[in-house]
Amino acid sequence: MIINQKILKNKLLKTLSVGALISFFSCAAQTGTIEKIRKNPKAPFSYAELSIKDGGKWQGNEYIGGTFKNVNELTLPGEHTDHSYYIRYEGIGLENNQIGYRLYLDWRNATDIFGKKVNTLVLPEVGQDGFETYHHDAPWGQDILKSGRTIGIGSYGRYDEQNDFVETFKTVKSTTAKVVNESDKSFATIDYKGWKTWGNAVDLQSKLTIFNKDRFVKVDLNVNETLSGLCTGIVAFKDIPMKQAVSKNKKWGYIATYGMQTLAKKEDNLGMVIFYPIESFDKQVTTKSTHIVVFKKTKNVSYYFMGAWSQEPNGIKSEADFYKDLDKKLEILDNTNQL
Repeated sequence: MIINQKILKNKLLKTLSVGALISFFSCAAQTGTIEKIRKNPKAPFSYAELSIKDGGKWQGNEYIGGTFKNVNELTLPGEHTDHSYYIRYEGIGLENNQIGYRLYLDWRNATDIFGKKVNTLVLPEVGQDGFETYHHDAPWGQDILKSGRTIGIGSYGRYDEQNDFVETFKTVKSTTAKVVNESDKSFATIDYKGWKTWGNAVDLQSKLTIFNKDRFVKVDLNVNETLSGLCTGIVAFKDIPMKQAVSKNKKWGYIATYGMQTLAKKEDNLGMVIFYPIESFDKQVTTKSTHIVVFKKTKNVSYYFMGAWSQEPNGIKSEADFYKDLDKKLEILDNTNQL
């Protein structure tokens, strides 16, 4: 159905509040994106999603009742934390034909991987049938990465050298997230106001972009003042070695892991990688839980992360092929500074 938004808006203005109108057209925008992708399901696509409960009520830190609706923007309520049952699959979703990711939109701020067995759109249905269902094997795939108390794959925080761990977002005055879908890419921006770790509180904006090709996500971080210890990384698993490489012209590097490191069946394989610019690189450290890339003191940095699951249709099936793919990407970054 085609909606003439100008006519509809004029009618609705007579009866609805500004807040209600914003909510209505936000849902309409997300619905339009979903319908467009589903009309041609095998065509290359990208998709960013944010879905929250509506019509229920807060009881302490849990949201009781209500139904999910998609929104384009959200400022987190003061009551919200992990396992509040307020945000569908607990965060922002990014997806294309090959893979899905979700960023926990709470103090954990970890990025997780949704492995896909199909090349069609799946995120709009994930988490609709229960809070824990996406942790289990399904025809579309499943949540395959156990992030634990780490930043998962490619998320960001601040490395505390004295205590040897990554500080996430336990103390923030406000967090506002937005999702945008365009023809060849989709992205989420998150504004963290008053992020307090040690020293002065700062404002940080992140932008996570997924494209209608390949599996990678580009991350752009911008801070309102120079900050030391800004970092990213990959969750570390016992007996899974980390590999590190630098491009021919020494412009980009990567850290990567490959092996049986998923929540799926025992013989399942997953490759994970962070591509980082050498000019921003300070050091690489490994704690007992995370392989970390620490950046130089900076106000902004950009990098890429990627997962590659062995059960993905026509995907990367071996460690050798995974590292061949990484080396090709490293060469592209070396020559063009972008993927």
